[in-house]
Amino acid sequence: MKTTIRNLIDPGDLTVSETQDILDLAERIIANKEDYYDTCKNKTLATLFFEPSTRTRLSFEAAMLELGGNVLGFSESSSSSAAKGESVSDTVQTVSCYSDIIAMRHPKEGAPLVATSRATVPIINAGDGGHNHPTQTLTDLLTIHREKGRLDNLTIGFCGDLKFGRTVHSLLKAMSRYENINFVFISPRELQIPEYLKSDVLNRKNLPYKEVEKIEDVISELDVIYMTRVQRERFFNEQDYIRLKDTYILDLKKIEHSKPDLSILHPLPRVNEISVEIDDDPRACYFEQVLNGKYVRMALILKMLGLDKGA
Repeated sequence: MKTTIRNLIDPGDLTVSETQDILDLAERIIANKEDYYDTCKNKTLATLFFEPSTRTRLSFEAAMLELGGNVLGFSESSSSSAAKGESVSDTVQTVSCYSDIIAMRHPKEGAPLVATSRATVPIINAGDGGHNHPTQTLTDLLTIHREKGRLDNLTIGFCGDLKFGRTVHSLLKAMSRYENINFVFISPRELQIPEYLKSDVLNRKNLPYKEVEKIEDVISELDVIYMTRVQRERFFNEQDYIRLKDTYILDLKKIEHSKPDLSILHPLPRVNEISVEIDDDPRACYFEQVLNGKYVRMALILKMLGLDKGA
C-alpha cells in the first residue's frame, strides 16, 4: 500500500495552525541552534533548480547542512538531463531514489505540482514561475512576526511588480487568513495585482484594499512595505521591461513620513528598487529576512521529515 506523502506546493497547503507551528519551531531553532545540529543525520535533501537562484537554493542547502544532513542537486536545467529532454516527472522519480526530500524550482507554473504525482518523497515548491513561492512566504511571515510581534492588525503595502511577483501572490494569500489586515497595492497599471487574486481572495473574503501608483501617497499608513523588483524574465517584451523597470525606487526621501517602526521587506535580489542608503536604516529588514529564510526552511524540513523534537 502506497504511503501518502505530504508536499508543500501552495501556502494554502498549510493551515494557519500548521504555519504557526513551523514559525514556532523556527524560533526555537534560533534560540537553541546547537540542539538541532544532528537532527537530519543520514538524511538527504535534493535541490532541483531548473531556474537560477541564490538565496532560496543556498538557504535550503545551508538549512540541511546545519541540521547535519546531506545535499545533492543541480542549480540550472542545463546541468541536468532536462537539457536532453527528460521530463520533470522522470527527473523527480529518479531523484526520489537518492534523497529523502526534494526542494524544486521551475519556471513553469504548476511544475512542482506535476512532480508530486511521481515523487516518492516530499516535494517542496521553491518557486514555480509567477505562481507560488511558499517557503519565501514562511520567511516573510517569520520576519513580520519577529518585527511586529503579530501577524494580525496590520496594514501591508506591496510595491513594484505585483502582476508577475510570485512572492507577492503567495504572501497575499497567506496574510488574507489573519484578522484585520489592510492591503495597499502600489504599482503602475501594467503591473497591478492579477484579477484572479482580487476575485478569488480579496473580494471573496471581503478584504479591504486599495490600489495607488505613488509610494508617497500611502507610506504614512503602512506598518510593512514589501518591495519587489520588476522581473525581466517574466516579460515577453523587452521594451515594456525597460519602460517599467525603474518605476519605483525606495529612498530615504520617500520614507521620511513613514511610521518610525515601518518594516521594509524585499524577497531579493535587489536591482535598484531600494536605494543602498536605506540599508543601514533601522526600518530595513531585508537582510534579516534572508537569515530568517534559513531558519524557517530548517523548521520546514524537520516538520516534513517528521523529525521535530517538539517544544
